[in-house]
Parts: sequence; structure tokens; C-alpha cells
Amino acid sequence: MSKDIDWGSLGFGYIPTEYRYVARFKDGKWDEGGLETTSTITLSECACVFQYCQACFEGLKAYYTEEGNIVCFRPDLNAKRMADSARRLEMPPFPEDRFVEAVKMVVAANKDYVPPYGSGATLYIRPFMIGTNSVIGVKPASEYEFRIFVTPVGPYFKGGVKPISITVSDFDRAAPHGTGNIKAGLNYAMSLHPLMEAHRAGFAENMYLDPETRTKVEETGGANFIFITKDGKLVTPKSDSILPSITRRSLLDVARDYLGMEVETREIPFTEVSDFAECGLCGTAAVISPVGHIYNHGEDIYFPSGMDEMGPCLKKLYDTLTGIQMGRIAPPEGWIYKIQ
Repeated sequence: MSKDIDWGSLGFGYIPTEYRYVARFKDGKWDEGGLETTSTITLSECACVFQYCQACFEGLKAYYTEEGNIVCFRPDLNAKRMADSARRLEMPPFPEDRFVEAVKMVVAANKDYVPPYGSGATLYIRPFMIGTNSVIGVKPASEYEFRIFVTPVGPYFKGGVKPISITVSDFDRAAPHGTGNIKAGLNYAMSLHPLMEAHRAGFAENMYLDPETRTKVEETGGANFIFITKDGKLVTPKSDSILPSITRRSLLDVARDYLGMEVETREIPFTEVSDFAECGLCGTAAVISPVGHIYNHGEDIYFPSGMDEMGPCLKKLYDTLTGIQMGRIAPPEGWIYKIQ
């Protein structure tokens, strides 16, 4: 039975649920792992995660389809990306097959927290791994904890899919996502100050340019860019420091295979941005958030399509990808994992 929650009023925040998955690494191997009910972690003040920030995380969602099934979208890709993150941070990768099974286990155990179909809310899934034993010299931990908790959430950006305003950041990313193409929790901490500066100036996000020349578009602190040209082509930035987004990868496939659009992944000079017809941010949390306005040190860029609502090409992409996720459109093989 679904929990008594006002699903339509949910923000993007943490609501504790009943079960989480926990596995522990010690003496060179992972234990069997399983479900636990406590949300509290007790660690030494000298735990490696506190001293040297040895941690990585992932993010994905579960939701009801139109047919009444609880599903996840491409969790195998999250498993691979987290394993890549762990290797880059000298952490023992959690086995990818066990990652997927753990996701299924914890979602099924918390099925009463999965928002109803059509509510606009989803069950957000947060896998993470931390170094847990005491380490005072600069070296990797020898013990780790892998956990997955879930929480029901509403839209990531207030206003849902209404266009947002962003600013070109004065900051460089001190720890770019793509240091070996990883996604690590410490990188988001590095971007918090620029993000809050943007919020204080009235913007929803930052646009980061490449740190070497500050002339090419990279990403925001929490999402990838997608652009639509005036002739309907989908263009995304290419850079070694961009997060390898599962949502962006899926949108490229959707554009090409479902909508017949031409797609390009290439370097995008900032001087080209004003020539695009549509701009959006994509990621697990928001799927696509349209950008209506970019501010660049006194210069305002407004996109001719999508100032008041999502532009037509982004809308087709959004509707098609969410239609696949929610079971309204037949998915490519292996994209949808049924929980129940």
C-alpha cells in the first residue's frame, strides 16, 4: 500500500524510508550484503572518508509505468560508471551484477514509497561507497561500506519543465568530473561555492567553460548541456572533463533512432551558443530542464524557442524518453529493468 504522502507537493529532498542496502568490504573481499533498517552510520573521526574524501556515488530512479509495474532505467550503466569511479579513486569496485540486484532489492523493499504513476514524483535511488577505517597517512582505506538508500522526490528544479535562467561561471571546476571520466562525490562539493554564488545572483545554475581557454562550453555543476540548431540538429559538447551522463547518452539514441534527428557530439565554442534555437540541461534528476536565458557578464542570450515553455525539439525528446521510461513507448532492448 502506498504511503500517505502528498506526492504532488514533494520537493527534491530527503525523506527517510524503511530499508537500505548495505555491503561491507574487509580483508580484501565484499561480504554478502543485505537490507538494514537503520539510517545511521557510526564511524571513527579518523575514517578515510572524512580525512581524504574517499567516496563516490551514483543516482538513478524507480517509478511506476502506465501498466502498473515498478521499473528502473538502465541501472547497469550506473553500475559500470560507479565501478569506473571506484577504480579511479583506488576503491574496490562493487560487482556490477550485485549492484543491479541490490537496486532491485532495496526498491522492492520500499515499494510503498514509489510515487503513483502520473504524480510527477519518482523514487530517487542513491548508491554510494565510502572508506570507513581510520587512515591518517595519505593512502587508500582498507575497509569500505557500499550503501543504497531511496527517497521519494519531486522535480529537481522548481517549476518542473519551465525554462530556467543560468549564468556563465567566473569559476573553473577545481576537480572536473572527467578526471578519468569519473563521478565522485567530492567533485560536487567543489562546485557548491560557484553554485551558491549563482543562486545568490538569481540564477538556477552555472555554465562552466573549459578551464584552459575559457572559450568552449562544458557542463553545469549538476547536468550536461544539449543544444538544438535552427535546422533541428541535436548537438552536445565534447570534452574529456564532462560527466559521462546516462541521460545524455540515452537522449542521443532517442533523437537518432526514434525521432530521426541528426546528432553531433563536438566541441562547442561559446560564441556559437547564441546561434542555437534551443538549449537544455539533462540528467537523471531533471531529465531535461529547458534553458531560456544565459547571462554572460553583461551579455544576455535568449533562445528564440523555449522562452516561455520547453521548445518543440526538446519537448519531443523529453516526451519520447519519459514515454520509454514510463512504459508508454516501446523501449530499446535492455533499457528497462522491471522490479515488480
